[in-house]
Amino acid sequence: MKRQYLEFEKPIFELQQQLDKLKRQAEKEKLDLSEEMEAITEKIRKTRTEIYKNLTPWQRIQIARHYSERPFMLDYVENAFEDYLELHGDRLVGDDNAMPAGFARIGSQRCVVIGHQKGRNTKENLKRNFGSAHPEGYRKAMRVMRLAAKFDLPVFTLVDTPGAFPGIGAEERNIAEAIANNLREMAMLRTPIITVVIGEGGSGGALGIGVADRVLMLENAYYSVISPEGCAAILWKDGKRAAEAAEALKITAGDLKGLGVIDRVISEPEGGAHVDPLSMALRLKEVLTEEYQKLRALSMEELLEKRYEKFRRFGEFTSTNGSPATASEDPPEPVASVGG
Repeated sequence: MKRQYLEFEKPIFELQQQLDKLKRQAEKEKLDLSEEMEAITEKIRKTRTEIYKNLTPWQRIQIARHYSERPFMLDYVENAFEDYLELHGDRLVGDDNAMPAGFARIGSQRCVVIGHQKGRNTKENLKRNFGSAHPEGYRKAMRVMRLAAKFDLPVFTLVDTPGAFPGIGAEERNIAEAIANNLREMAMLRTPIITVVIGEGGSGGALGIGVADRVLMLENAYYSVISPEGCAAILWKDGKRAAEAAEALKITAGDLKGLGVIDRVISEPEGGAHVDPLSMALRLKEVLTEEYQKLRALSMEELLEKRYEKFRRFGEFTSTNGSPATASEDPPEPVASVGG
């Protein structure tokens, strides 16, 4: 499959074209152009390193949305988990293909894995609703999580959604209640929960399966209460200022780790997870196993208490001297926040 390059990767694309042209010429004319090809290959490597060492928040968001190539939830299930058995339906309305869920195994540990699934073409996206789950998707997720707690299995959730489906049908079937119920139930669920934002982490659609003991993010993912385009449209009445909004929102993995919203950033192969999906999946498996081992050491009471404290800390701010702000102090200027 031919690589599709993003706009900021144009210098790499142009060099790759030169390399491909040399290869064709060498093959057609039976020439030894290995030295020239090696020089261009090295230049591609250096150019890629330079570009990916200095990515802007907007460029990371573009990578997170690289629908044609970036690994999706079921790609990780295939390569990081084993013996996946998908469960269907919420026992109330029906099934939701945007939210696959089921039993699996990671290493020797039986578990439950749940996540958002997008499509790579129009047909798949219509089936998966572009990764935007309906109320029945969130209710199915909770049904499967309760099974996990019943059988003492850890829950792994993989977040990749622009947001929950905002259509009339979803409103009629109480999407807000479904997400709110998940927030409450996940906060009290008596089994370890680990969430990974693997691409887009949009608003309540992400948070609906994101209340976890450990919240992790891939290096080129984002997690936000609103899309940069939506933020720009509200603040400046101009969606074209999305790159500026992305910078102000502080929604990339590094920023959120610094703010304490997430617990760990998982590095990706240079060029993004789509450059080497198998390597990324094996890295994810390694990290999930490591994080689960840490949670296993806690008693259930400790686990629930730490989970509660983790989310209660969100929204705190500090004064300029670094100490917690008090009610008598003037609050800082409001800034965009994450959540759902």
